[in-house]
Amino acid sequence: MKTYSQYSLNIVSLVLLLLFSISCSKSQNKKQAVSKKPNVIIVYMDDLGYGDVGFNGGKIPTPNMDGLAKGGLVFKNGYSSSATCTPSRYALLTGLYPWRKKEAKILPGSAPLLIDVDQQTLPKIMHNAGYVTGIIGKWHLGLGNGSINWNEQITPGPNELGFETSYIMAATQDRVPTVYIENGYVENLDKNDPIEVSYKENFTGEPTALDHPEMLKMKWHHTHNNSIVNGIPRIGFMKGGNRAKWVDSTMSKTFLNKAQNFVKENKDKPFFMYYALQQPHVPRTPHPKFVGKSGMGPRGDVIVEADWTIGQLMKTLKNEKLLENTLIIFSSDNGPVLNDGYYDEAVEKNGHHSPWGPFRGGKYSLFQAGTHVPFVTYWKGKIKPGTSNALVSQLDLMASLSSLVQQKIPETDSENLLNTFLGKSNVGREEIIIEAMSRTALRKGDWVMIPPYKGPKVLKNQNIETGNSKEYQLYNLSEDASEQFNLAQSNSTKLNEMIEVYKIITGKD
Repeated sequence: MKTYSQYSLNIVSLVLLLLFSISCSKSQNKKQAVSKKPNVIIVYMDDLGYGDVGFNGGKIPTPNMDGLAKGGLVFKNGYSSSATCTPSRYALLTGLYPWRKKEAKILPGSAPLLIDVDQQTLPKIMHNAGYVTGIIGKWHLGLGNGSINWNEQITPGPNELGFETSYIMAATQDRVPTVYIENGYVENLDKNDPIEVSYKENFTGEPTALDHPEMLKMKWHHTHNNSIVNGIPRIGFMKGGNRAKWVDSTMSKTFLNKAQNFVKENKDKPFFMYYALQQPHVPRTPHPKFVGKSGMGPRGDVIVEADWTIGQLMKTLKNEKLLENTLIIFSSDNGPVLNDGYYDEAVEKNGHHSPWGPFRGGKYSLFQAGTHVPFVTYWKGKIKPGTSNALVSQLDLMASLSSLVQQKIPETDSENLLNTFLGKSNVGREEIIIEAMSRTALRKGDWVMIPPYKGPKVLKNQNIETGNSKEYQLYNLSEDASEQFNLAQSNSTKLNEMIEVYKIITGKD
């Protein structure tokens, strides 16, 4: 027979157990609420054209990119801000048109940081919202405040713009310095073999492609005839840092490993990762595993390799049970180019593949192929698979992701199209200014207006039409996606309307 004290003890135990259960329940609910904050990954390709992917009709096998498209929302009217790399990356991270800043052009590897450290940026917004932020891959937005000492901490850089971790190359694979930089420090640097970099003159005794062609494993076609690294001639001059130099053929795997580690290390926290692949930019140096896989030479092979890389990242997300809580944005910094400085048979082996898709032009061009790029949003179970005809720009990621994480931002050129990116709305922008090599044009609705510009109509080395003309150009993309029929003279009313809108936005006469 139980005593009164025993009954009292049991009651107290039950009360304590109940309180503990309630506390655990609240804690669990709080943990679930935190875990529901979605991870965000931007997968950013380099020189990948609208037609380079299978889901847009490309002939190169891209099953993993196609998988994102099949399971996500494909934007048929998705744009980068610019037809070259540095300006597009500037727009992506700031939400500002790059043509508003005269320095936002293709930068040498020794250029100072293009974005002001006090400026609002996408990684700062995500960091302020409680996200772990990281960049892995191509940077090409400048480093430091002027003269860079590559043998000490390099600052300011991405870590001063909101990225907590960074593993980057300073510019592009075809430019010096040819080293990886982790959180401001050159990886594997031997202080007894200091790095020196110049974009003006060579260092005494250092071989270049012009005076030592016998050292080349890859022949240059135009401009790429300075310092030789791994048998590949580069743009710019470099001395020292031999232990720190990257291996070109393993670059994609190196960046992939860093991206996978970032995901695994931060899987229990909300994270934002800007994953900027270097492919298919020149020099195209596929890993031996992928050589010959496309049948289209090195350019096709590195696209196949990049596709495999994306597949590996997706496997990591799946294995870590993160796919249902991760928004992935896939796009490219600008349109395609075949011959961009090296003899690599990109032209000869292209065959019936159309990197530019149905469009005219390519990288460097004001015609559509310069900025009309692959664009997909993917979020398993959240975004309904399909296609959207909404007009969207990478500029809009700034305002849209700020809305996603409930952060206020100052006014920029970015528009909040979060519902559009998530497939909840078909409404996009009304218009966008596109840019190529500091020249600008307007797309509004289905119409494109290109003002008169001096300069060559065709870039001879790259064999790309620039969009330059002495006359105004007006095209109706709904009827003429390849911009073959200039309607400027036959539709002066629409032309004048477009010119007025262009003047209001750009402030140009």
